[in-house]
Amino acid sequence: MSEENNLYTFENPEYRATYWHTCSHVMAQAVKRLWPEVKLAIGPSIDEGWYYDMDAPFAFTPEHLEQIEAEMRKICKEKLKLERFELPRDEALKFMEERDEKYKVELINDLPEGEAISFYKQGEFTDLCAGPHLDSTGRIKGNALKLTACNAAYWRGDSSRETLQRIYGIAFPKKDELDAHLARIEEAKKRDHRRLGRELGLFMLRDEGPGFPFFLPRGMVLKNTLLDYWRKVHKKYGYVEISTPIMLNRQLWERSGHWDHYKNNMYTTVIDDVDFAVKPMNCPGGMLVYSSEPHSYRDLPLRVGEIGLVHRHELSGALHGLFRVRCFNQDDAHVFMTREQMQDVIQETVRLFDEVYSVFGLSYTIELSTMPEDHIGTVEEWERNQDILKQAITAMGKDFVVNEGDGAFYGPKLDFHLADSLGRTWQCGTIQLDSQLPERFELEYTGEDGEKHRPVMIHRVVLGSIERFIGVITEHFAGAFPAWLAPVQVKLLPVTDRAAEYAGQVSAQLDAQGFRVEVDSRNEKIGKKIREATLEKIPFMLVVGDRDMENGTVSVRRRSGEDLGAMSLDQFAALLGDEVRTMARA
Repeated sequence: MSEENNLYTFENPEYRATYWHTCSHVMAQAVKRLWPEVKLAIGPSIDEGWYYDMDAPFAFTPEHLEQIEAEMRKICKEKLKLERFELPRDEALKFMEERDEKYKVELINDLPEGEAISFYKQGEFTDLCAGPHLDSTGRIKGNALKLTACNAAYWRGDSSRETLQRIYGIAFPKKDELDAHLARIEEAKKRDHRRLGRELGLFMLRDEGPGFPFFLPRGMVLKNTLLDYWRKVHKKYGYVEISTPIMLNRQLWERSGHWDHYKNNMYTTVIDDVDFAVKPMNCPGGMLVYSSEPHSYRDLPLRVGEIGLVHRHELSGALHGLFRVRCFNQDDAHVFMTREQMQDVIQETVRLFDEVYSVFGLSYTIELSTMPEDHIGTVEEWERNQDILKQAITAMGKDFVVNEGDGAFYGPKLDFHLADSLGRTWQCGTIQLDSQLPERFELEYTGEDGEKHRPVMIHRVVLGSIERFIGVITEHFAGAFPAWLAPVQVKLLPVTDRAAEYAGQVSAQLDAQGFRVEVDSRNEKIGKKIREATLEKIPFMLVVGDRDMENGTVSVRRRSGEDLGAMSLDQFAALLGDEVRTMARA
């Protein structure tokens, strides 16, 4: 396929977005045909499909969505031509006022003076839109589209404004591609970490603390095992660990710039007539630790890590299991360095990321986020730091895409988007290059010349939010965590009451070797015990009966159903120990 032809396939993200954007107009046209009284708001394409926000005098039901789909297929068959035209502001306003489309009127009024006001017409339907679109509704395959959900949404994301209904849809050029996508969605539902977290006893969410997760005993084992690994790999790369206070005064946050740039997301209080903020990130505390003692160029790069509990105010409608919470542990780290060390430190950090992500079988793509409008520091500094990030990863042979204007307010960053076993992506790791906070906190080191110099630093997380990462890997592994990470690694299943004492002895021996073991001593049939242990996704089940007691063996089953047969306890301990030591993903 030539490069030109490839422009008009779903491999081209711009064509894919145009296709889905056109689908949103077809959906809006279908709704207006069926229910002319519905008012339209906005309908963009998104990462997977599109949505359209609408103001209807009734609640859309699954039956309504089926009606809309059927009408959309008719519109596709009609092969209506999409025609773009522009109107002066006063005519554009009149056009939408006559159609009683108040949300469109508001959008037009908010457009800057002199900006072109464009519309797209298809048959009897016309919508305010900047485009682009396909040239005909016939380009859309009616048998390969699906409306997937309808949720409430605030107009323009403002909780004080009207509550609208948001209909989501997805479409592909071929029906088998739609079928494959819908199958992935069904599989994703089975892997939903909220359901698995409840069924596996990992965590819970309560109305008494919305956005503040409770970790249960098995969840704490998982979390602590993950943190133990984090500490092990960071020690290998030369990091030291610190802990900074959860609450610091307003003056510190003003100095760091967070009070001006992040205050709306911070929880605040007053202590002894002084404003304090619960930390939304660990950086300012890390600055104080660095400045607490003098440093020489010989100390640099200085790698400092912290598992810090942070709190950020999120709107209630944005909360989502462990993926979006109001408090979480962030595996923060700050590396202080000389300017000459910047590229080496960035590459070393990427190698650390490679090592960690490979353990979980997670691949990634890299996004370079550049200077936002709301920033501190000069344009020259930003451009210089952006170039250093580019050079560092390019020299490693790694590709990246540019995300214009989405850097942190103090510096550009590399975001690492992880791909899980279903191909979904999650933004977890980040490397943020910062020459602003060292300046604001007047950080110094003594150079080889005996003079004082200003270090530069990177802010970086590899897992990101520990809670969110647990949600990601729960869905990635479908709750079947590898043996090294599983909260319970082995379940002893005595066949009879006579074998219960022997099972207890085996459990004690495995526990003494550091393995995580439970015994199911209930008076239940062995088949039921095996089924329930399998549902609990325990990596190994040891069935013990009279023959095992006589021979001093255990009958080993994997959760996959594979029967490994009878073996000595030493043999099994070696097998499990090898999987834990190598961090096998089986």
